[in-house]
Amino acid sequence: MRIRLALLTACLSVATALPAQAAATDTHLEGRLPSGAAYVMDVPASWNGTVLLYSHGYAPAGAPNPAQNTPGAAARDKLLAEGYALIGSSYATNGWAVTEAVPDQLATLDVFTGKFGAARRTLAWGTSYGGFVTTMLAERHAGRFDGSLSMCGLVQGGVANWNSTLDPVFALRTLLAPDSGIRLAGFAGQTEAVAAGKALTTKVDAAQRTPEGRARIALAAALHGIPGYNDASQTEPGPTDWETQQANQYTAVRGLLQMPAFSWRQEAESRAGGNPSWNTGVDYTAMLARSPLYKEVKELYKEAGLSLRTDLSALGRAPRVSADPPAVRWMRNTSVLSGRLADPQLNIHTTGDALIPVQAESAYRRAAGAAGSAPLFRQAYVDAPGHCTFTPGETLAALRTLENRLDTGRWDTSPAALNARATAADPTAEPRYVPYRPAAYPRPYDLAHPGDTRP
Repeated sequence: MRIRLALLTACLSVATALPAQAAATDTHLEGRLPSGAAYVMDVPASWNGTVLLYSHGYAPAGAPNPAQNTPGAAARDKLLAEGYALIGSSYATNGWAVTEAVPDQLATLDVFTGKFGAARRTLAWGTSYGGFVTTMLAERHAGRFDGSLSMCGLVQGGVANWNSTLDPVFALRTLLAPDSGIRLAGFAGQTEAVAAGKALTTKVDAAQRTPEGRARIALAAALHGIPGYNDASQTEPGPTDWETQQANQYTAVRGLLQMPAFSWRQEAESRAGGNPSWNTGVDYTAMLARSPLYKEVKELYKEAGLSLRTDLSALGRAPRVSADPPAVRWMRNTSVLSGRLADPQLNIHTTGDALIPVQAESAYRRAAGAAGSAPLFRQAYVDAPGHCTFTPGETLAALRTLENRLDTGRWDTSPAALNARATAADPTAEPRYVPYRPAAYPRPYDLAHPGDTRP
C-alpha cells in the first residue's frame, strides 16, 4: 500500500490558489494518474473533514474529457464555502469506461489521502453514467466510503441498459423498415454503426409525417420508457394530449438513434468483444401492456386506423437478435450491479428523463431488495423534464439527506424534508421533489437474481 501511495503522490500535480473569493491558503490541485487520467482537487483551508469523490457522466469517444469534481459551479462554490473537499478524475478513456473509471476514482482518492491526510468522512457521488460508477464504487469498494449519492444514474447496469436500448430500434426497424437490412448490433466499427443509425433515422423522419408512422414511433418510445415531456423547451402535454406527447417522444427517439443506440453501442461492443444484448424470447405484447405509456399508444393506433394487435404480432414473428455469450460475460463481470450495499445510498432521478428513463430506479430497487440492502437504500424523485436537470438546491438537498442519515442513523427522504433542504440551500429556485414510484423496468438484469443470467 505504501509503494502504491508513493507512486500516486509522485504523479505530476500543479497547485494553484482558488478564485479570488476564496482564502489564499485554499488549494486547487490538478495532475495525472499513472493511467493517464487527469484529476482535480479543491480543498478549502478550513476543510471540514469530509471529502466528496465525484464521478462524471458519459463522454463519447473523441469528445473532450476533463477531470470534474462537482456537478456544476453553483454546487462547487457552495460546498467549498462550507468546507468540503471536492475531488474527481477524468477516467483514462472515454466511452463505456467503467473498467478505467473505478480504479481511476480510487487512485484519485489515494492521491488526496497522501497529500491531505485521511478524511473523517468519504462520500461517493456522481451523475448519469457517473451515478453508475458511484454505485459500482459503493458495492465493490465499500470499505473506502461511508455513503453514496447516485443522481440520474444508469443504475439498471450494463446488460439491462443495452437490452432496453435494443428494444425500440428493433421495433422501429421491424415496423418502418422491415426489408432494409439495417444492422442493430454486432457492428464491425463506428462507420457501420453510424451509417445504420442514420439509415434508421431517415425512416423515422419519414414516418413522423404520417399518423401511422407516429403511432409506431410512440410504440417504440413506450418500449424504452421515453416520457412524453422530456425537455424543458418542449410544450408540456395534458393528460390526453397524445399528439404533443408523441411529438416530444419523437425528438427523444431521434436522439437515441443518433448516439446511444448505435455509436455508443458499438464502442461498448468493442470493449465487450461482441454484442452483449439480446431480445430472444422477449414478449413485446406483454411489455407494452405493462408500460405506463400503453394508453397513449393504443389511442394513437386507433386514430391512425392501425391494428395494434397486427403490429405486435409482427414484432413477435420478426427474427430476433442474439447475444454473444463472451460479451455478455464481460458485461456481467464489469458492468452489472448486485444491489449489495454496506453503507447508505440515496438515489435521485427526474421523472421526465429520456436518456436514462426513471424506470432504471425500479431496476436497482429490485436488486437492493433481493440483496437485503433495503434498509440502507432510498430513492427520491424530482418532477421535472430532462436528464439530470436538478437545480443546485435539489442536488445539495440530496447530499444533506445522505449526511443526515449518516449522522442520525435514520432516513428522512420525504418530499417535504427534501424540499425544505433544497430551499435552504437555494432560496431562489422552487424545489420539485414529489411523491413518486416509477413503473417496473422493462428488462432488469442484476446479480441478485440468478434467473437473469438466462438470455
